[in-house]
Amino acid sequence: MTTDFDATKAMFDLPEGVIYLDGNSLGPLPRGVADRVGRAITAEWGQMLITGWNKAGWMDMPARVGDRIARLIGAEPGHVVMGDTLSIKVYQALASALEMNPGRKVILSDTGNFPSDLYMADGLVRTLGQGYALRTVAPEDVLDAIDDTVAVTLITEVDYRTGRRHDMKAITARAHAMGALTVWDLAHSAGALDCDLSGAQADFAVGCTYKYLNSGPGGPAFIYVAPRHADRARPALSGWLGHAAPFAFDLDYRPGAGIERMRVGTPPILQLAALDAALDVWDHVAMADLRARSLALSDAFIAAVERACPDLTLTTPRDPAMRGSQASFRHPQGYAIMQSLIARGVIGDFRAPDILRFGFTPLFIGFDEVERAATILAEVMANRLWDRPEYHARAKVT
Repeated sequence: MTTDFDATKAMFDLPEGVIYLDGNSLGPLPRGVADRVGRAITAEWGQMLITGWNKAGWMDMPARVGDRIARLIGAEPGHVVMGDTLSIKVYQALASALEMNPGRKVILSDTGNFPSDLYMADGLVRTLGQGYALRTVAPEDVLDAIDDTVAVTLITEVDYRTGRRHDMKAITARAHAMGALTVWDLAHSAGALDCDLSGAQADFAVGCTYKYLNSGPGGPAFIYVAPRHADRARPALSGWLGHAAPFAFDLDYRPGAGIERMRVGTPPILQLAALDAALDVWDHVAMADLRARSLALSDAFIAAVERACPDLTLTTPRDPAMRGSQASFRHPQGYAIMQSLIARGVIGDFRAPDILRFGFTPLFIGFDEVERAATILAEVMANRLWDRPEYHARAKVT
């Protein structure tokens, strides 16, 4: 299959005159989503009421939609399930991995990891006590820091600030050689690049769906458990829907079979309906094509910005193999610069302390948009258009 990116672009409902380079933070609205969610509300919830759990297949949605995502992340069918938030899934995966590796008490992560992942890991080790610890090292030092004290690594494959990509296969191989397990956060990978969880022999993976997978704000997260662990991993969050027989109403918990045991709370049906419709775009996409186009787009943007904006410093790796689907630049006035760009129809985002972040999603962004965005950024920088009071005023979300 050869991907037609003009056709995928037509499948999105984007505001006129906007160049949207923030799909790495919140994906735009695919055209089929509103109708699909509308049917879930009126025809399913409205007409079926509680019988929708059976008649509309609501109870099976977490596994069915999980299988659709499995293809995009190189996972085996039947080993991805949807539900809850990414933080909850991080906690689940870490807790299971620690229990599966008794005698070791160190979670290894890196200082570039998303703070929420570190918060969850820190909270878990504080709850466990008894010598459990979270150890962090610089991103470039992760491989060498995996020793025989590490129980599990917690690594986000693509650094949310810089776009630096970790080598999943090499880190997983090193972890296994040292007797450790791996948890991979795919928040900036799923739908952005050619993941291969099965080929890398990853143990656990988690991710969100509201970025490159376009499920909408607050969309459900997913968790992957490798087949070899699926009936061994014990869920620390032993929720009702992870029970082997939820409607037997047993007072004692018995974990469900395989990935089903990683379900926790009642699935968010309306958000899953939105995600299910959004994933229709991916039926027309080859991941190798997507990856090649995203790198070409980011290369073009980086080259244009560096020619015209000498005051901006690239922080994303130049080597295509070492980056995700974004380009990040540093500037002391990064926040104000980004607000000025947004006011002119180029939407990226800012990450403290000084990073302007631009995402490149070939499904709806092409070379013309990239060129125009770089031209507008050059005008903002050359004329100090960012230096106005309203662009310095910090909003709650950056």
